Amino acid sequence: MVGKFNVTGMTCSACSAHVEKSVSKLNGVDKVSVNLLTNSMQVEYKEDVTSEDNIISAVADAGYGASVKGSTAQDSATATKKASGTTDGMQDVYKKNITSMKKRLVVSVIFLIPLMYVSMGHMFFNMAGLNMPAHMEKYFHGNANAGVFAITQIFLLIPIIIANQKYYITGFKTLVKRSPNMDSLIAIGSGAAVIYGIYATYKIVYGLGHGDMATVNQFSHDLYFESAGMILTLITVGKFLETRSKSKTSEAITKLMDLAPKTAIVIRDGVEQVINASDMAAGDIFIIKPGAAAAADGIIIDGQSSVDESAVTGESIPVIKQKGDRIISASINKAGLLKVKAVKTGEDTTLSQIIKLVEEASSSKAPIAKIADKVSGIFVPAVMAVALITAIIWLCLGYGFEFALSSAIAVLVISCPCALGLATPVAIMAGTGKGAENGILVKSGEALETAHLVDTVVLDKTGTITEGKPEVTGVTVFNGMTEEELYRIAGSLEKGSEHPLADAVIKKCSGLGIKLVDIKDFKAIFGKGITGIADGKRYYAGNLELLEEYKIPVDDNIKKVIRQYASNGKTPLIFANENHVTGIIAVADVVKTTSREAVSEFKEMGIHVIMLTGDNEITANAIKEETGIDEVIANVLPAQKEEKISALKAEGHKTAMVGDGINDAPALASADVGIAIGAGTDVAVESADIVLMKDSLLGAVAAIKLSNAVIRNIKQNLFWAFFYNIIGIPVAAGLLYLPFGIKLSPMFGAAAMSLSSVCVVSNALRLKRLKLNAGNSSTVNNHMGNNAVNSTDSNKNNINTLGKEDLIMTKKIIIEGMMCEHCTGRVEKALRAVSGVKDVVMSLEGKSATVTADGAGDNELKDAVTEAGYEVVSIQ
Repeated sequence: MVGKFNVTGMTCSACSAHVEKSVSKLNGVDKVSVNLLTNSMQVEYKEDVTSEDNIISAVADAGYGASVKGSTAQDSATATKKASGTTDGMQDVYKKNITSMKKRLVVSVIFLIPLMYVSMGHMFFNMAGLNMPAHMEKYFHGNANAGVFAITQIFLLIPIIIANQKYYITGFKTLVKRSPNMDSLIAIGSGAAVIYGIYATYKIVYGLGHGDMATVNQFSHDLYFESAGMILTLITVGKFLETRSKSKTSEAITKLMDLAPKTAIVIRDGVEQVINASDMAAGDIFIIKPGAAAAADGIIIDGQSSVDESAVTGESIPVIKQKGDRIISASINKAGLLKVKAVKTGEDTTLSQIIKLVEEASSSKAPIAKIADKVSGIFVPAVMAVALITAIIWLCLGYGFEFALSSAIAVLVISCPCALGLATPVAIMAGTGKGAENGILVKSGEALETAHLVDTVVLDKTGTITEGKPEVTGVTVFNGMTEEELYRIAGSLEKGSEHPLADAVIKKCSGLGIKLVDIKDFKAIFGKGITGIADGKRYYAGNLELLEEYKIPVDDNIKKVIRQYASNGKTPLIFANENHVTGIIAVADVVKTTSREAVSEFKEMGIHVIMLTGDNEITANAIKEETGIDEVIANVLPAQKEEKISALKAEGHKTAMVGDGINDAPALASADVGIAIGAGTDVAVESADIVLMKDSLLGAVAAIKLSNAVIRNIKQNLFWAFFYNIIGIPVAAGLLYLPFGIKLSPMFGAAAMSLSSVCVVSNALRLKRLKLNAGNSSTVNNHMGNNAVNSTDSNKNNINTLGKEDLIMTKKIIIEGMMCEHCTGRVEKALRAVSGVKDVVMSLEGKSATVTADGAGDNELKDAVTEAGYEVVSIQ
């Protein structure tokens, strides 16, 4: 069983390491992961051996507090509000911490300023060459005023200590529990300064009472109250800045939580009611007004509109939705009124699942963090030992107690276990948040780390490299047949067919607005094709075997066209009447417009790209040529995909598998990193380590780039954390004093300690500026003439000549306003009329037209679409 707990009282990596160690010792506990950034703990344990109460007790025995997530009233409220899209949880904790620290900081600064003025004002005036103010000369300067001088500092220090009492309470509590942390170092360091200052005050008072001015003079210069006050204030400044910066690393989750509406308009008993979104149930009928967001996942049962899904998918272009289409929670209705039947509500919605994935990934640990965890476990005791040894050495060398104490305090306050503890989690949270903004959902820190090591990417073909939906990509007509007439006969015949490719022909006819006719005496010949009578004539549709069976002649020129289509990875559907072949329609699962760019970027990163497909080698090699893939493995059965992945791993490769279907699930689970594309099937998503919300291979490229950026950031953080402590502690101990006379004041040590944590968090925040292209190709893809076979002019042999096999430009036009197949038909007709256009492939779902053209300019294409009554959003 996996249990999730809130942990309170942790302030540095030593705390998280000790909590982890304490819980790990329990019998029945298999794995413990404590996250300092989110103050959370995840425990894998055997229910029959231990329990949640035992785990909580172990945390309490270590000196910290723990509770089961969702067990408190606050947690329950948070869980409920998360379902309705509001933000509590971590952001509330950050807000409370920031507010608390701000109050502490204000109090500290208000009293620190006069404390520094009283204790060091005379030094400032002397250094500046200014006369000392009369009141200072009268009340605070000279041996006669030494008692007032000391007692005034004590009174000014007390509010600072009270405001920052948490350091002492937590620090000494963990020290007693034998698990000292950063607070212990602060408490001991500043506490030692306070105690020594009080001792010095007693000596001053004693000297004044007994007329011993030498003692008074000596100890009036040994007061350390200003050091204690400055240490506490500077540490609080650092903690304040650190907490504020850490809160920014979770902004992506906060934004996601804020997306879903708090209320929804549902129809119950025929009456519209406004209810809390959290009260919705599957099956509810709800209304989405223009400008409103969907409160649940559902199916549109009435209405049509353009819907902005950018919040979830990252896709900036609105998508046209109509009856029967699926709508995702948090999608914004841009225009018409939509009536939707709720399918998934509350924590089951897509948005809630995304939030859950991002939170779990943010709370998880990357393997690279293990070295920091090991160091953190012994860091504080080691620093305390170094401080003690430092004091002893300086005393043995004959330096005074004040010098030795000052050096020991500097060692205690300059060391920074915080930087070690924050190095990994802040980068992972910032990285996973950045990924979520771009539709890349990383399930764990381990997956995020492993992805940067990938040297081989294995791609599924259907739905990953290709669209996954057969489309008509070419047509050739013979013997006086026109293209429109061929489509009319073909669509009418295929209307009665159950073949998967028949839908592509029917969709094409619908898009062109061609009216189909009724077919009589329809027959399906298994494995060969179909036949039927249209307009009183018998027609045939199928393969060469069908034509041979009915003795329909096929000359060499026709066979050449068939081979040409097949060699380009297309399936030629042959149509004929009783006397001769009338035409060929090529159908193919077209390559996505971004696949070639994605493969190119993989190769630029030095990653070997392999395609696994169940298709034949001819089709596989055609796609290899079109996309630039390094290697193809064809005729692979679904069960063999996992075997191929295992074989690559056995050869020492770090593999990433990218797929979208149920048959990809075993391979996704077997690969070092499994990536489910386009949200895929539920099984594929469950098996994957990374989920891409966009249906583009560029998302997989972006995921690996994100991994590289995050791991680089973590290494920078760890280097800084180790480098800072390795250099800072010896300098504070006085390493440079004997050769160069350089001695570090405890105040400067405290300032450096605060700065180190802020630097680590600030460096992680740079990931928020990382630019990822996770699905929208900004480049124009060039394709060799794969769509060139599409002419309607006959030559002297009554056969169309093949198109040029040279460079032809492919452009994707994003179009607003297309609502149905008739719309796409009008747009396609308008585009085909543009001079230089060779082929047009329409996509109603993607609201786009992919135009293959030789010389057609963007303005000409845009004008053609505009004149047809539609709006061009962009041309890619």
